[in-house]
This record gives sequence, structure tokens and C-alpha cells, in this order.
Amino acid sequence: MTALLTCAMAFSMLQLFLLGALGPRLVEALDISPTVLGLTTTVGFGTAAALSPSGGRMVDRIGPRRALVLLFLVSALALALIGAAPGAGLLLSAVALGGIPQALANPATNKAILATVAPARRGAVTGLKQSGVQLGAFAAGLPLAALAGGLGWRGAVWTAAGVAMLAGVWALRALPADTPAAPAPPASTSYVPRGMVAWLAAFSLFLGAGIASVNTYLALYGAERLGMGPTMAGGLVAVLGVAGIFGRIGWSKAARPGWAEWLPALLACGAVGAAALLAGGLLAIPLVWAGAVAIGVFAVSGNAVSMVLVVQRAAPGRAGADSALVAAGFFAGFAVGPPLFGLLAESGRYGTGWVLVAVEFAVAGAVAFLWSVRDRSMRTGAAG
Repeated sequence: MTALLTCAMAFSMLQLFLLGALGPRLVEALDISPTVLGLTTTVGFGTAAALSPSGGRMVDRIGPRRALVLLFLVSALALALIGAAPGAGLLLSAVALGGIPQALANPATNKAILATVAPARRGAVTGLKQSGVQLGAFAAGLPLAALAGGLGWRGAVWTAAGVAMLAGVWALRALPADTPAAPAPPASTSYVPRGMVAWLAAFSLFLGAGIASVNTYLALYGAERLGMGPTMAGGLVAVLGVAGIFGRIGWSKAARPGWAEWLPALLACGAVGAAALLAGGLLAIPLVWAGAVAIGVFAVSGNAVSMVLVVQRAAPGRAGADSALVAAGFFAGFAVGPPLFGLLAESGRYGTGWVLVAVEFAVAGAVAFLWSVRDRSMRTGAAG
């Protein structure tokens, strides 16, 4: 179950990491600008943000098994279309289609955990499956980027599409049948984030804006400004992915009630330092590798801790909807961040771009800190 959920998270966002890791090749092969490369992320995650609230309610109705099979199949179709794209038009359409599995991923996997995993193990399993996103980053940055050197970038993307199809068959055969759906929550409470969910959605908005800029432009930064070859530049994304796997697993295990509420602010502070290291790569190339590791350990782990909090504190029947609302904030950040960074990358101002990323992480940290203080005050008052 854990392995399958990890794969689901990996394929839900694989297109993002592929577009980033293969960015130098795509810019040349399709004759697109860095700004258009950032626009692909905007289209995909804008779609995911728009669909997430209704996607969460749909998962609550149809169950995690059907939702996960649908996730894998749509991921395969989106990747196949990306591989067939002759230019920016079909590429953007395919990326928009890929927003559907992104909208389904967190609600479906979180609901599967609540249905099949004992409460004592839910935090650890949530961290493991959230690490699947970074497993996708590793796959895009190393094996698939290396495969692109031999088969071409289209062959690498089509290989990923074929694996997604096989994963869909695996989900169909391995997951238990969905139980009859509980009555859907009222629409007025399903689409409007409240309380902790609203704070985590705001935190995720700014966190996602920074992470998306790193994912989309890190390889291009390495190739254009630091003189790396395409495969080595893609290796930056792979390093980020590996660090993110360990970061998400480790921080999620540490996210026990009473401590988990403070972790988002702590991780955002670490992410600010990571962005500074990326900028420092302009002075000393080893710093960009350290920055990629730090982004994985701190920034990308923040989303995993958010989902642990949702799993720990979701009301009965609300896990899918609450997960989707937090994810919608994260995806909205992914939609907004790269175009802003792309305007700076277009003129070669990567240093300024990393400062922008640091500011986004700092705002995320401020939001998380304010919520944790407010939450502690409310809990103390309730206990008194």
C-alpha cells in the first residue's frame, strides 16, 4: 500500500519535474523561451488549483481506489501528449490535462491512509507517500534525463507514460474495493477553507510559489549561468529529489501532535537559507549543489508536514476535502511563482530571482508562525 501511494504521488507531479529537468532540451527543440517554460507550470498547476476543491469532494464520493486508477491513467495520457508536442500549443494543453492527477493525488492518498493504516502509523506512512513527489524529481533529474541523452527527450517522456499505465493496472489489482460513499458534506463547508485548513492553504500558497520556481528553473540556471551540460544540470533536480525524499520522511516522522504545529515555520526558515545558497552558486558552483539539497530537506518537506497535520486533525468525512483545499493553495503558488521568476530569467537576472524565492519562503514562514501561535493560544484556552 505504501509503495503504491508513493508511486501515485510521484506520477501526479512527474510532468513538472520532467519539464524542469529537460528544460534546456525543450527550449532548444521546441524553440520556446524561458518565459513559456514557466507558463507550462502555471497552466498545469492553475488547472490543479481550480479542480482541487471539487476533486476532493469527488474522492470522498467515489473512493480512493477509483480515484487512484484514474490518476495513473490520466497521468499516462498527459505524458504521452507532452512527448508528442510539436510546439508550445499542444505542450500547454497536455500540461493542463496533467492538472487532473495533481488535484486527485493528496485527497486520494490521504483517504486511503485513513481507511487502511492504523492511527499510530499514519504520520510515518504519510511522510513516505509524500516523498513520492521527490521520487518523481529524482526520476526526472537522473534516469529519465540520462535516458533523454540516448533516446531523445520524447522517448524519455513516452517511457514515463508507459510506466504510468502499468501503475494504473497495479492500483486496480492491489487496492481493496471502495466502500459505499458517505453523504457528501454541504457545499458551503467543502469549498471554503476555515480554521487550520485556511492557514495551511495560505502557507502552502507562498511555499509552492518558491518551490515551483526552483523546480522549473534550477536546471536551466545550471545550464545557462553556471556552464553545466544538460545532463549535469538535470542532476541538480535529482539531488533535490533525493534530499526531499529523506526530508519528507524524517520531518513527517517527527511531526507528532504538539510539535507538528511548529514545523512549517521552522522548515520555511530553512528554505530561506536554501534560496540564498542557490544564489551563491553564481560565486561558487558547489553552493548550488548545497542549495539543491537544502531545498529538498526544508522547502519540499513543508508540504508533507502540512498533509500530516490534515490527516491528524481532519474531521470525520472531511479528509479528502480538507486535503484538497490545502493542496489548492499549494498548486496556486505553483501557478504564480514560475512566471514571475521567468521574467527575471528571460533577462538573465537569476540572482534577483533567487531573492524573490527567498522572500516567498519568508512570507510562508511568517504565516505558519502566526498560525502556530494562534493555535497554541486557542488550545491553551480550551484546556483552561
